[in-house]
Amino acid sequence: MKDPNSIGSVSKLTDINIETIRYYEKINLIDKPSRSEGGNRLYLDEHIRQLRFVKRARQLGFSLDEIRTLLELSAGNSADCSFAKNIADKHLLDIELKIIDLKKLAKVLKSLSTECEQTTGTDCPILASLNSFN
Repeated sequence: MKDPNSIGSVSKLTDINIETIRYYEKINLIDKPSRSEGGNRLYLDEHIRQLRFVKRARQLGFSLDEIRTLLELSAGNSADCSFAKNIADKHLLDIELKIIDLKKLAKVLKSLSTECEQTTGTDCPILASLNSFN
């Protein structure tokens, strides 16, 4: 086993902000590191693995609760791929629904922008649309 790492070196190794690492510890997303006699955190390779796992999962848009579950599955000796797949499939569906909503928003904004180009004076269709939103 290698020597433990400081929070600063772990931050550099993982490209995760020090405050974020502390937050992940606080919410028990990653294992709490042991402390030196001076009170400094001592991170092991397993902490770095967990942080890289969390970072990649965040890049894929998983929530912290989903990541917690996936980390637990990853740490277990009998990781159930079907359970991980269910989490990923649900997340994928959420993303696909957001894409549909974003496409609808883009269509509305394009329409308003086109109307705005054709309008002269102070009657702005974009502002009118925002003022009339219920």
